[in-house]
Amino acid sequence: MRLCLQTCRSRSLGFPGWVWAGIVTKVEDQITQLMSLVCRYRVAACLSAQVSRSLFLLAGIPLLGFLVLLPLQIPWRQLSVSWLGVVHYLACVSPQLGSVLYHLFMNHYGGAPVYRKLLTLDMCGICLVNTLGALPIIYCTLLCQPAWRSLALLAYSALSSYVIYCAVSAHSNVSRLCSFTWQAAFRFFFFYLRWAGLGSGHPSALRCYLLMDGLALLGGIINISRLPERLNPGRFDYWCNSHQIMHVLVVISILYLHWGVTSDLTWISYYTCPTV
Repeated sequence: MRLCLQTCRSRSLGFPGWVWAGIVTKVEDQITQLMSLVCRYRVAACLSAQVSRSLFLLAGIPLLGFLVLLPLQIPWRQLSVSWLGVVHYLACVSPQLGSVLYHLFMNHYGGAPVYRKLLTLDMCGICLVNTLGALPIIYCTLLCQPAWRSLALLAYSALSSYVIYCAVSAHSNVSRLCSFTWQAAFRFFFFYLRWAGLGSGHPSALRCYLLMDGLALLGGIINISRLPERLNPGRFDYWCNSHQIMHVLVVISILYLHWGVTSDLTWISYYTCPTV
């Protein structure tokens, strides 16, 4: 295209060189915009596409592993309450699935409306792991108190509905992180019951749950603080930035959730509540 325009210039049209340079640049910009519409991806988002590709790998590989390996690790035959295994599996898979879809299509030509829908889908995955992931914990903690157990499960589900609304409608990363405070406080109340001997559960599960929430909180703080890229702009654009570190910590956090819940599910299969 540039050669064609330069050929036209050589045919005695008589325009100054600087005018032709501007025409060539303008025509090339228009062609670039047209190609971006045909491809349906923003050419200007090349860097963002590279970053989203790396994040897609960080979420996609764990998703594949969770989809295939987690069902093999859940003691299905020993479960006395089968829905506990189902909700645990969904809790582990949902945040990775939402993240994969978010990072795969975040550079779509649809712009801000499509991006907001993808962000909502990603937040729903995070909300599901917080909601469904805690249900087996609550169930096992109040295993021998069925009335309180049902009330606690209902209360946590209602609280989670409000948290989902707050997280999806939040306008900043800080407010999204703060949306999960009430759920965390609810879970820590049950952790306290186990620590104080007022609740039940496998002896090793409490440590897993504390590490689970601790790693998730650490990942959220690193993500909103933008460390380490804020200390050295440009160096961590592709790898080892705060968002990627957060993804790694979240995967490890889910693993601790899985180890704790599977211990509890195995424990309730042989535990007998004391008679009053």
